[in-house]
Amino acid sequence: MGQLTSKRGGLHPGVPNVQFSTNDEGPPSASERRGSRVELRRSSVYSTLDLVPQLGHYTRTLHQQTGSRPSLDALRKAFEVICFKVPTTDSGDGSLPDSGTEPSKAPPKKAPARFGWFIGVMMRCMLNIWGVILFLRVTVITSQAGIVLMWVIIGLSVMVTTITGLSISAIATNGRVASGGTYFMISRSLGYELGAPIGLVFSFANALACALNTVGFSIVVKDLMRDYNTTIVDDVNDVRIIGVITLVILLMIVLAGMEWESKTQILFFIILLVSFSDYLVGTIIPPSQEKQAKGIFRYNKDIFISNLTPDWRGPDGNFFRMFSIFFPGATGILSGVNICGDLKDPASAIPKGTLGAIFFTTLSYLVLSVTSGASVVRDASGNMSDFVGGNITSDCVGLGCQFGWNFTKCTLSQTCKFGLANTSKVMGLLSGSYYLIIAGVFAATLSSALGFLVSAPKVFQCLCKDKIYPYIGVFAKGYGKNNEPFRAYILCFFIAVGLVLIGDLNTIAALNSNLFMCSYALINFSCFHASFTNAPGWRPMFHYYNKWLALFAAAIAVLLMFLFTWWAALFVLSFMAILFIYVTYNKPNVNWGSSVQAGSYNMALSYSVALSSVNDHVKNFRPQCLVLTGPPNQRPALVDFVDSFTKHASLMICGDIIMNQDRQTRLQDDTDRLVKWMNKRKVRSFYSPFTADSLRVGARNLLQASGLGKLKPNILVLGFKSNWRDSSPESIEDYINTIYDTFDTNYSLCILRMVEGLDVSDQFDFEVNQGFEPEESVEKEDQQSSEKKPADDIPDEDKSDQIKTVFQIDQGKKTIDIYWIADDGGLTLLVPYLLTRRKRWQNCKVRVFIVGDEQNMEESRTEMLRLLDRFRFGFKDVTVMTDSEKHPQAKNLERFEDSVASFRLYDEQQDGVLAQELRENAPWKISDKEFEAFRQKSETKVKLNEIIRRNSIYAGLVVVSLPVPHSDCTSALYMAWLDTLTCGLHCPVVLIRGNQEDVLTFYCQ
Repeated sequence: MGQLTSKRGGLHPGVPNVQFSTNDEGPPSASERRGSRVELRRSSVYSTLDLVPQLGHYTRTLHQQTGSRPSLDALRKAFEVICFKVPTTDSGDGSLPDSGTEPSKAPPKKAPARFGWFIGVMMRCMLNIWGVILFLRVTVITSQAGIVLMWVIIGLSVMVTTITGLSISAIATNGRVASGGTYFMISRSLGYELGAPIGLVFSFANALACALNTVGFSIVVKDLMRDYNTTIVDDVNDVRIIGVITLVILLMIVLAGMEWESKTQILFFIILLVSFSDYLVGTIIPPSQEKQAKGIFRYNKDIFISNLTPDWRGPDGNFFRMFSIFFPGATGILSGVNICGDLKDPASAIPKGTLGAIFFTTLSYLVLSVTSGASVVRDASGNMSDFVGGNITSDCVGLGCQFGWNFTKCTLSQTCKFGLANTSKVMGLLSGSYYLIIAGVFAATLSSALGFLVSAPKVFQCLCKDKIYPYIGVFAKGYGKNNEPFRAYILCFFIAVGLVLIGDLNTIAALNSNLFMCSYALINFSCFHASFTNAPGWRPMFHYYNKWLALFAAAIAVLLMFLFTWWAALFVLSFMAILFIYVTYNKPNVNWGSSVQAGSYNMALSYSVALSSVNDHVKNFRPQCLVLTGPPNQRPALVDFVDSFTKHASLMICGDIIMNQDRQTRLQDDTDRLVKWMNKRKVRSFYSPFTADSLRVGARNLLQASGLGKLKPNILVLGFKSNWRDSSPESIEDYINTIYDTFDTNYSLCILRMVEGLDVSDQFDFEVNQGFEPEESVEKEDQQSSEKKPADDIPDEDKSDQIKTVFQIDQGKKTIDIYWIADDGGLTLLVPYLLTRRKRWQNCKVRVFIVGDEQNMEESRTEMLRLLDRFRFGFKDVTVMTDSEKHPQAKNLERFEDSVASFRLYDEQQDGVLAQELRENAPWKISDKEFEAFRQKSETKVKLNEIIRRNSIYAGLVVVSLPVPHSDCTSALYMAWLDTLTCGLHCPVVLIRGNQEDVLTFYCQ
């Protein structure tokens, strides 16, 4: 098949430059299959441009999509089949040309290390779960709580961790999980508001867990040294010194790379399995007399029954304190998640590895508590002299008496050094080889410390890359093929060193429990929230979860935080709240498609539907405005005026009517750019562009289609057409007919006139929208004020299209003058009142002017004051205009006649036939008959303008009732009335007309 091109001689703009296989005889050849990119660009049967579904269109890197499909515009305009013959090389291989770059001849780099589900997740989780708690605290907790409550503690811990594991599995299989582990999942699920705080907290929790296990290791080494009568300084400082040296060694392993760290973990895992096997074998070996002196006996029913019930001792002797000490032994379930960026297939590895690790480690805890509780008494002296054989006296106390040992003295004085309740070496004493248990302790503590030392920097690096918090971006840099966060490793090392210097294992464990509980609560809530919102994007491959169980686990986790250590819970939650407030206030520029967004949509939809069934009531009237701004950044004063009385109170929609001839010049990202402009200006408004043939058609469609249910505009806001004298007749007709359409659709109307005009496009390189012609100032340069100075609070890079308007300036003690000439339902009063609730207008005095006669002036004023008082506005200044019907000054009337002179027919001066021809050729002009018929109304407008200019010379804002246009009044004459009524003022003028329905009431129902 030959090569075809369009008549233009090339591809249409927007059509991707792609190549297609042209082998129509059958399947592609082997050589063509070797050109994988050709296969990936295969076209569908509809068109050679319309591509078949393929992975590349949905695969994306962090910031861009790796594949692209043709746009709808390209598909619609490519009316001819456009295809290209695949060029072949000498070897016959089909290939696509590279994007201007030669293939690299350098040897390929070694691929980064990637781990499977066992080594990457299950083994790592088991190692972190089998930490210091397994060897040093489980037997002590069993002694205090008893076997039954110990199983309850294990059960509660496993319940929380299992449900959390199910939630993790669901989230991890709902899309590709990148590096960052728990932080990544929570932030991408619940959004940055909760994700960013938990990222910091969880990173610190991992560093704390690293310190916890390091201290545990140090305590074991210290005890070994004491057995050989060796010390460095003293007990406390020895733990600190050993801990710091241990952290330095672990840091060296981590800095060597993930492969070395993984090999070290495998070694630790093997040692742990051997040591645990050694313990199980040791429990069935008959104990020596030396071991019996330390309370170690064979499995015995009486010992088991005795250890079933609790025996609380010391200040920490209570259930929840024991629970808080044990719980860190179940917190390693996130270790595999934390390095998800280093897994081959996170979606498959995380569920299998995490749940498998929970099962086997739980089994080990249950076995350990039962075997130790069934073969070790709580109190023993360790003295061989306490053996009495069969010579047991009646004053012998304790279970040891049954086995020929009298531990009464140390039991009563509570000075026993051995037994289940008094030593953490029970596992070593029970085992076949004490040194294998010591090796297991070393392996458990060091493997957990090493795992947490890796996890904390990995999570923190992802947080730093997101650039949500300032000053931490330096830790985002990665090194090597695995993008290792060396800088974060160093930071975590110093944090762990600081915590190791505390040296108290129980204090660190209690705080660590709260931090991990907080993380688990948010993970479970993330799963619940994502499932509850029913977002179409929530499609996890792992189905064995329940949203209500996840919510239950989240609530239990929060409750346990306070039951563990209330002060630590308050500290963690307060710190989270501070971080949440900071992130919410700063609003980082990220969008991760979180479930919070889906929940916001659901709430908005639900409330909107519910609102639709509620009948309107005048007490709940809100001015909901459709503002014909064009591009909002071209008319900032119009935007700021409406925002001043709708912000946080009612609906505002900025309508932009785009002429068809301007459609091609508008950029595709204009909508996003204009919305960002409004956000920077802190304007709470929707932006609604609409393409139409004319202003009237666009406005009419927006009037009918804008809004949703009861969230629908009831006021149209226009800018005053200052250039009406120089505009085409069609443009004036469009403008006035838009006003007619507004009243026809039962909307109210506001028209804003600024002395310097509204359009600022001449100050910037804006494309002027022909639907909104640029306005000219009625009063020229002498009226220019500081209202156009750049906003001081706008960053320098954003000042190019931000202008400070009069509505962003404090008005001080100026007045707001309301000329309530016609009763329109109260909207003319309501809008100025809403303005006075804003900080910039709150000190302005409101004056109300009404029309009346001299005979009844006081009565009219008193009646109006009574009405305003019932409306509870607090307006006390009322003026009755008694001269509104008097004849205006001749010069002002002459000015009005001059303004409409070019729009008059002067047909009475012509004969009948010529006059009729003039009317037919220029129907938009004002006939002499019409001009005379409306003379009285015209003079009234001129006189009102005189009154307004006389009374409101120092006003900050003037509000005037808008005259309703007559159906037999030409557009030019009505436009002249509006111009005359508002001209000559140095402040903004607002013409307002309600739809003749009440918007105010003084009744309670």
